[in-house]
Amino acid sequence: MEELIHLTKDLIRFKSMHTNPQEITRCADFIEGYLRDYGANYRRLDYNGIPSILVLPQSGFVPILLMAHIDVVDGPDELFEPVEKNGKLYGRGSLDDKYAAALSLVLLKEHLENVRKQNKGQEDLPFGVLITGDEELGGFNGAKRALQEIKADFCIALDGGDVHKIVVKEKGLLKLKLVSQGKAAHGARPWLGENAIEKLIEDYMKLRTYFEQSTPDHWHRTSNFSVIHAGKSHNQVPDYAEAFFDIRYTENDNMDELIETMQGKIQGDLVVETKEPLFFGGESPYLELILDIAKNTEVGFEHGASDARFLVEHGIKGIVWGADGDQTQHSQDEHVNIESVYTLYRVLDEFMKISGKLTLRAED
Repeated sequence: MEELIHLTKDLIRFKSMHTNPQEITRCADFIEGYLRDYGANYRRLDYNGIPSILVLPQSGFVPILLMAHIDVVDGPDELFEPVEKNGKLYGRGSLDDKYAAALSLVLLKEHLENVRKQNKGQEDLPFGVLITGDEELGGFNGAKRALQEIKADFCIALDGGDVHKIVVKEKGLLKLKLVSQGKAAHGARPWLGENAIEKLIEDYMKLRTYFEQSTPDHWHRTSNFSVIHAGKSHNQVPDYAEAFFDIRYTENDNMDELIETMQGKIQGDLVVETKEPLFFGGESPYLELILDIAKNTEVGFEHGASDARFLVEHGIKGIVWGADGDQTQHSQDEHVNIESVYTLYRVLDEFMKISGKLTLRAED
C-alpha cells in the first residue's frame, strides 16, 4: 500500500497536460521504466503523438482489462506537488486519474510476482492493463485506437463512480455548433444591417426549449451553452456569429431526429462537430462477482462520458469504477481519499485471484 501511494505521488509530479505534451511523453516513459524494473512485457503504442502503454498476459487476448489514463486538465504548478493530509492525497490527477494508473501497475506487479513463484509467467495472468494519454481530449488516439488491438471479456475503466457505486451506463456526448449569418453595417446605422448575434440569440431561445425537462436524477438530455464567437468591432453590425453546445443524451433520445426538428425551427444552421455513443456495460458474471466481493457496492449511472464508451463498438462488456474523491476532479482541491484507494485495491486483488475460475466456467 505504501508503494501504491508513493507511485501515485510520482505520477502526479508529471505536469501531463495537453498544453505540455512532452510531459505526457515523459510520464509514459516513466511507466515504461517501472514495468522494465520488474520484467513485465509491454507494448508502447503511439498514435498522433499520444502514448499508450499496453500490458497483456498474452498477445491479443485478455480475460479482464484494467484501463486508466495519465493525462490531466490544466492546473497551476503547485497542484503538481502532491500533498498528503488528513487521509487525503491532493494534487492534479490524484483522483483523475493517476491513482488508478498507479493501482493498476502495483496490482499487476504483485500478481506477476505471485505467478512467478508458481513457476508460471505473464501469460498466466488473468488480467491486463491499458494506460492511455488522451482521455481528457476524448480518447481518440488512446483508448479508441488501442482497443482495436485487444480482445477482452470484461473491462474495468478506473475513471469514475466510487467504491460504493459501480457505473454501468453513461450518457452519450454531442458537440453542436449553431451558425448565424447576418449583414454588416455601420454601428450608427443598424437598420441597414442584420445583426448575427441577435439572430443567434433568437435561435438559442428556441433551441433551449428542447432541453427543459427535469427529473430528480437528471437522466434526460441536457445542453450546456459553452462558447460563443461573434463581432469584430464595437461600431459594426456583426454579420457572423457562432455558438457551441455540449449536449449529453440518453437511450431515450434519437438525436438525428431531434437535430432535424430543431433545424426546422431556427434561422441559422446546426452543425454536428462530434457525436459519441452512450456507454452500456451490459450484464456479466464478472460484474456479479465484483458485487459479491464488494458487499456494500451498488450499480448506477453517470452523466459524464469516459473512454468506456469505446468498449461498446468492440463488444466488450465492462464497468466504470473508482476510488472516492468527493467529486473534486478538475478542481483546485482535487484529491483522492486514501482509504478508498486501499479498499478498491483489496477488492480488485481478490477479484483477480478468483476470476480465472470464472473464466473457465464461462468457457465450459
